[in-house]
Order: sequence, then structure tokens, then C-alpha cells
Amino acid sequence: MQVRLNEVTKKFPGVTAVDTFSVTLPDGELICLLGPSGCGKSTILNMLSGIIPVSGGEIFFDDDNVTKLPPEERGIGLVFQNYALYPHMTVLENICFPLEIKRVPKDERVRRATEMARLVHVDKLLNRKPKELSGGQQQRVAIARALVKEPRLLLLDEPLSNLDARLRLEMREEIRRIQLQTQVTTIFVTHDQEEAMSISDKIVLMKDGVLQQYDAPQVLYDSPANQFVADFLGNPPINNIPGVISGGVFTTEDGKASVAMKLFDSVPDGKKVNLSVRSESFVVQPDGTPETLRCLVTGVFKTGKEEMASFTFGDAAFRAYIDLEEGLQTGQTVSLGLKKRGAFVFDRESGVRYV
Repeated sequence: MQVRLNEVTKKFPGVTAVDTFSVTLPDGELICLLGPSGCGKSTILNMLSGIIPVSGGEIFFDDDNVTKLPPEERGIGLVFQNYALYPHMTVLENICFPLEIKRVPKDERVRRATEMARLVHVDKLLNRKPKELSGGQQQRVAIARALVKEPRLLLLDEPLSNLDARLRLEMREEIRRIQLQTQVTTIFVTHDQEEAMSISDKIVLMKDGVLQQYDAPQVLYDSPANQFVADFLGNPPINNIPGVISGGVFTTEDGKASVAMKLFDSVPDGKKVNLSVRSESFVVQPDGTPETLRCLVTGVFKTGKEEMASFTFGDAAFRAYIDLEEGLQTGQTVSLGLKKRGAFVFDRESGVRYV
């Protein structure tokens, strides 16, 4: 099922949580709503589910305007952060419960619940109570309960946040497997960019209730629309070197270092910018190579298969992954070139991307 939000707005007293938000989410894909805490992503999920009303705009499921429909008429499955399982019920009874509410005959609901339990790998736990399950098992039961209704749309509100790091990795892979197997359109809310990058078909990245960029994960990483997108995605974070452009020459904010590059030719003179470079996008070049940054090595950190070094260009500090064979030493001066992929220029005031 395709989901379309048309200029959707949500206002609470004294704050606009979501501001004229428009996006179309394709049928059968897993979409991540991503952004920092308070950006409005859970508010959007709650408006899609019908838990809270919109202040303006419209929501469509395919061609159906569901803006004013109550939750029970929208055909959605919802998995909360805390799973919300009924403690007095067994796993089977928890999964069956939505079908019992819909007065599905007992034999049919047990058959469907058992089938769904098999899909999420809890079919051997059907007689246990929630307190006898691990966090990951409880989450699987919550997903099965949401899917047993055969929803048109599955909504997941930060479902991994209560799990430890190893289990988070396992469960995000499981969520992806389940979504691919069921082909249910799924919207997954998270503030964890690594989570979003690893499992989603597309990412909706938000800030302060406003859509920043909507595209495939790798497109957001390789071609960020603005400074916020570049800063939010990537670990370690992107390096930002502040400076000023004049005649295709970038000069650091302190005036202590400069470099001429074709990268800067399309940037208007006098603009205060950030030269923003991914840590993997630097490469050591022979001294005297044109279009390179002459930098001081301030630290070298070996991590087994790779090496990360810290540098200064003028007074601007940054970090880069460097080939182990370079054998860099602290206190050494080197020339660093920039790869075509992962180097950008952003306006420092507006965040607009020039290159």
C-alpha cells in the first residue's frame, strides 16, 4: 500500500511539531523515519495510525483519504517501544488477541497466530508468558501480534531501543527479513542512523518537524542535500573545516592555510563555507601535488585493519582513515588530496550545499 502525506501539519500549544510535511512512500518498502529526538518522527507515526489528529493537511492510503478515520478502520499494525504485551496471557493468546477482538473463529485465529509465530521464530514459545521471554523474544511476539491482523501498513516506533547492542543488530536483521517475506509497507521510527542505513529501502530524514531529505540511504550519505544531512549521517561524523572562498581558493577561518581546487570554482566569492569531508575521503599525496591540503599529523591510532590519524589544516582539526602502509608519524607534515566521493562545500549560514 502506498502512503501519501500531503502538507501535513501538527501543532501543540506553543509548538509546531510537524510543519507542512509532504512525502509519498511506495508500496511494499521499509521506510525509516530518522532524526534527532524531538524532530517530529513519532508524531508523524501517531498521525498515520490515527492516535492523534492532524492540525492540517491530508493522509492517503493508496487513494483512500484516511485523515479523519479512527485507528481501527485504517488497517494498521503498530509495535510500540515497550512491546505492550498482556502479562497474564501466553504468547499464543497475545498473538491471537487482535483476531479475538474481530470475532474470528477460534480455530482460524489459532491457525493464523501459529503461522505468524513461525514466521517470527517464536513458535516453540507459544505457552510461555511475557515475563518468561527475553527482550528480543517479546519484540518478536509484538511484531507477530501486529502482523496477524494482515495490516495494510506496519508501524514500528523505536522497537529496538530497549535491547542491548548485540540483540539490536540481530533484531534489525530479523525485522528486515520479516518485512521482505510479508511485503507489508513498513514505517520504522528511529534516531539511530546506523540502524536506518542498514535495513531501509529509503530514509525520511527530519529536523524540527521539517523534511530535510528523502531518498535511498546511500544517496543521503553520498549526496546530502544540506549541512544537517551531511552531519547527521556517518560514523565518525563528517569533518567540517570552516573557511572563506575567493577566486576558487579556500582559506581557513584563521587565515593560516589555503588551497586552490576546482571544487571551489562554482562557489561565490566571499562566502563563508564549510569544507566537509568524510573521514574515508582523504588520500596521502606526494609533496607538491596540486589541489592538496598541507596538514600536520597530530595523532595516529591503529585499529588493526585500518589506521585513523588526526590532522590540523591551519587551526582546523579533523580525522581521516589512512592506508596503514603510509606509516604516518605524529608531528609529520603531509599533503592530503580529496577523493571525488565524500567531499562537499556547504554555506555556513544557511547550510545549503554548493558542491
